[in-house]
Amino acid sequence: MKKAIILIGLSICITTQILAQTGAVKGKIWQSDSTTSIAGVTVFLESMPQITSSNGSGYFELKDVPTGKYTLITSNIGHLTEKKQIEIKPDVTTEISLYLKEAISMLTPVTVMTGGDVGIQEIPGSVYYLSPKEIEKFSYTDVNRTLRTVPGVNLQEEDGFGLRPNIGLRGTGVERSSKITVMEDGILMAPAPYAAPAAYYFPTIGRMQAVEILKGSSQIKYGPYTTGGAINLISSQIPNEFSGKINLLGGSFGGRNLHAVVGNSHKNFAYMVETFQHGSDGFKELDGGGNTGFNKQDYLAKFRLNTDSDARFYQALTFKIGQATETSDQTYLGLSQADFDTNPYRLYAGSQMDQMNTEQTQYALSHLIKFSKNLQINTSVYRSDFKRNWYKLDKVRDTAGNAVGISSILDNPSEYAELFDVVRGGTSINDDALYVKANNRSYYAQGVQTNIDYTFKTGKLTHNLNLGVRLHQDQIDRFQWADEYAMNNGVMQLTNAGEAGTESNRVETADALAAFLQYQLKIKKFTITPGLRYENIKIAREDYGKNDPNRTGSDLKERSNQVEVFIPGVGIDYRFNKYLSSFAGVHKGFSPPGSTEGALPEESINYELGSRYRKNAFNGQLVLFFNDYSNLLGADLAAAGGSGSTDLFNGGAVETKGIEFQFGYDLLASFAESKFALPLNLSYTYTDAKFRNSFESAFDGWGDVEAGDEFPYLAHHQLAIVLGLQHAKFGLNISGRYMDEMRTSPGQGEIIDTEKTDAYFILDASANYQLHKNFQLFANATNLTNQVYVVSRRPAGLRPGMPFAFNLGIKARF
Repeated sequence: MKKAIILIGLSICITTQILAQTGAVKGKIWQSDSTTSIAGVTVFLESMPQITSSNGSGYFELKDVPTGKYTLITSNIGHLTEKKQIEIKPDVTTEISLYLKEAISMLTPVTVMTGGDVGIQEIPGSVYYLSPKEIEKFSYTDVNRTLRTVPGVNLQEEDGFGLRPNIGLRGTGVERSSKITVMEDGILMAPAPYAAPAAYYFPTIGRMQAVEILKGSSQIKYGPYTTGGAINLISSQIPNEFSGKINLLGGSFGGRNLHAVVGNSHKNFAYMVETFQHGSDGFKELDGGGNTGFNKQDYLAKFRLNTDSDARFYQALTFKIGQATETSDQTYLGLSQADFDTNPYRLYAGSQMDQMNTEQTQYALSHLIKFSKNLQINTSVYRSDFKRNWYKLDKVRDTAGNAVGISSILDNPSEYAELFDVVRGGTSINDDALYVKANNRSYYAQGVQTNIDYTFKTGKLTHNLNLGVRLHQDQIDRFQWADEYAMNNGVMQLTNAGEAGTESNRVETADALAAFLQYQLKIKKFTITPGLRYENIKIAREDYGKNDPNRTGSDLKERSNQVEVFIPGVGIDYRFNKYLSSFAGVHKGFSPPGSTEGALPEESINYELGSRYRKNAFNGQLVLFFNDYSNLLGADLAAAGGSGSTDLFNGGAVETKGIEFQFGYDLLASFAESKFALPLNLSYTYTDAKFRNSFESAFDGWGDVEAGDEFPYLAHHQLAIVLGLQHAKFGLNISGRYMDEMRTSPGQGEIIDTEKTDAYFILDASANYQLHKNFQLFANATNLTNQVYVVSRRPAGLRPGMPFAFNLGIKARF
């Protein structure tokens, strides 16, 4: 018995000693370029409870791991999951280095412009890449907030939710983002990018995986708008293995947000399905009550058939299909200064019938063939359809029968006291006082584009040829009418229903052939990238007039305009070492002139000079730019306070110059043993744009312009700062944005109060807590100080920025 007890005791001791034998694993995580460390990467051992994350310098460590063989897994949003087999030995710390590949690097050169954080180092010009992790920090659903940390981007807010973005690049003008090339996965995404580029549809930012912003000479690949730059939104990609996510958030003003994605890749077939649903009851207060919010529903699916990965010629055929709908109770009617001072979130009774309804569908079939690792061809056939009807107050009639636009009324409420009273809900004397226009339009855009990418070497020289051709057609069809209402004690009553086609009744069609050739030559530390773009555009209009709703052609007026242009550009990059480079570029800027008779194409010569540095936890970029316009085009848009004819007009010579600065560093990068990361990002933009000649404009947004007048709705100074605190279990982020005051009309000297927006500094914040490696609690808040500020005085009256708001919920990944 005694011997048995001794044996049992010895067994327990030996077993305990064996089980107590542990080791550790530590290492550093890098981008695939081996120059940049990555913070915040989740690291764990398969089937084990231990979990950690990389700190500010990319280091991680897992301690007290029982001896044995394991699969080490690294997971980071925007990177491919890395799995590595390791062995833990007793009292030994295993050291490894891991190099993560960005998911975007697996996409074709047609789908993306940059190739991610690593890829931008190869581009001889100014470029910015918003990674999935940056987007995930705040999970914004407003593209204005998403882009506000990007230097060189000009923004004019409108509705507070980002439903109708006004985005410009390097002083191009922001009106409905009509002066930049907007793409999704490398395909033009404005409803009619040539015939009617004003983007009343903008891809849903909440379902995007990443965003690329390209400026400088390399943007000539992505016309037709080559003055300011191109924005490419990268949608959720098909995952390499079965995975998905569900984000469910809710918050202020009845806000709700659902984002769900699931997908998988098999040997020869892959798929991804997604929905993004977003809505709010609105933060504005309609006189008499009512909803002032919106509801958006977005669905997307991708399917891919591909050969075996080791096939002699790898091929893949990808089909993308999507649909997005929106119903929003939004208006062009703003507030007078006095009413804004009393309640900036008020909506007048005259806007109670205003509502936007949209539906967008998109299809794309893309074929990729790789003849070798150096030669591939990608061809896409695409089609998008967009229909919208923005039913909104347009004019008000006085008792004498004179109709006055709401923009004029809000600009001079005392001069139009009778009409202003009706807009505010006062009972109208006449039955047809309120003229509500159904701005009904339908669009389509379709085409085929092919891109050939070929890389080869001759001795010590590396050559890359990129050739692209696109055959494109788009159209806008306006078929509109107006209803008339009386105002009775704050309630609008229909008195005369209009007939469809008795207002704007015209079709505008664009046919375009575009091609580019870009050649990149690497000679030791130099990279030279000349390129040439060709655009042949014909835009024709058929105007049936207001008296021919059946379009018999009895009063048909036709006009057309054709332009052919070559757009050259060249960029030069000198790499001092693998961390530091400088670049310079010059290229021609161009925008199509539309069908307006006498309107010339917008043309400019654009220059930039810059330098960037990237090493470990530090990155930075400084760029000087100068755009010399020989002819700036203006557009008569209702969104800009005009009549809404959309006609283009010549704005003459303009000079735009500025500075773009971006800096990023992890403040804890020097503390290798820290379990935290403390990333700091700072961006600053200075922009100055002036008209160089005097002219008279019928466009209300400009009026009579004098040489030396500053460009409207363009801030001189913009500053953004983002500070985060990251740990394996939680994360905190705070973002500050300063926007300088902006002129609302051209002018010089000190800006008078009635012709400017407010300067403001807005703080946002977000927080997350990791309940499990697959589940996270998340919260964000915007405008923490609840600052009240004017973001615009157009289309008609003053408009406020978003007040304090918050969202909270759960994010799940599997």
